[in-house]
Amino acid sequence: MTVTDDLQANRAALVMINPTPYNAEAPPAGMTGEITPTDLHYVRSNFPLPTHDGTLEITGAVENPITLTLEDLRALPAHEHAVTLECAGNGRLAMRPLPTGEPWGDYAVSTARWKGALLHDVLALAHPSADGTDVKFEGADHGAYHLNPVLPDTSRTDLKFERALPLALAADPAAQILIAYEMNGQPLRPDHGAPFRVIVPHWYAVASVKWLKQIEVLTEPFVGEFQTGHYMYQWADRPQEIVSLMRVRARITDPPAESTLDTGAHTVRGKAWSGQGPVTSVEVSLTGDSGEVVPVTLETVVTETGLLQLWCVARDGRRWKLEFNVREQVATEQTNR
Repeated sequence: MTVTDDLQANRAALVMINPTPYNAEAPPAGMTGEITPTDLHYVRSNFPLPTHDGTLEITGAVENPITLTLEDLRALPAHEHAVTLECAGNGRLAMRPLPTGEPWGDYAVSTARWKGALLHDVLALAHPSADGTDVKFEGADHGAYHLNPVLPDTSRTDLKFERALPLALAADPAAQILIAYEMNGQPLRPDHGAPFRVIVPHWYAVASVKWLKQIEVLTEPFVGEFQTGHYMYQWADRPQEIVSLMRVRARITDPPAESTLDTGAHTVRGKAWSGQGPVTSVEVSLTGDSGEVVPVTLETVVTETGLLQLWCVARDGRRWKLEFNVREQVATEQTNR
């Protein structure tokens, strides 16, 4: 089987949004379990699949610049966490006016088990300087950008994918940020960042740089197209804001949207998640009117570590359900806020 055949097989169950660069939503079935099977995990890329030489360079304001291989990363203590990744543009298709960007529906979100070395341990090998402020992550992917650049100095023909995190966060072991090399118990696939990638719990997936090539410690805040150009919140009444922690969101997983229900008892199930704290309540509208809502029963999900988990986002969690009776046959619709 060729590499092209492998890619086609891996993508067969996904809902393609854009063929080049390849972007695809998870199918609705990808939301039903606690862990999304790799075949059903959504894919987000800004450039075509890159080649990677298998090395990771740690440079910049460090005492000990080093270059690591996959074997070096595997030699460090391994950590595995269930983490939800969501594209910052998830749900864009329902917005009016329609913003610029990929026309994502409701399923640019998935949860997987990621295994790798803690970023804290990787940075410790290089000894960041005391005057470091940000840590920049560069992926191997690059090329002509399919959207108009925002920053004036951005190359339109050969743009690199780069993002940054504050050094204080990147070096904090409690943040559980990974340099991941496995997904759901298997080596990373090309679409998901092989041979290794960043996994940043609680943040929108743009922070979880794929095909990681270089980590650079900076002594001043990072400015880049995917940091301070695109992926910014634009507000009418306050300064723009960098996309960071995932905002609270919920999805109905059963019954499917636009399905027809017979008369009788039914159970509505769904998932709610956030990168900003635990979900403490969920309400469902049976009419589509936010003024007529029904509180639902929360089901707590407890992980093997004993911590509450917010739909497999590293710390807190809730599944929910609502039981109701249908007296007349109805078609279901779903509105997410």
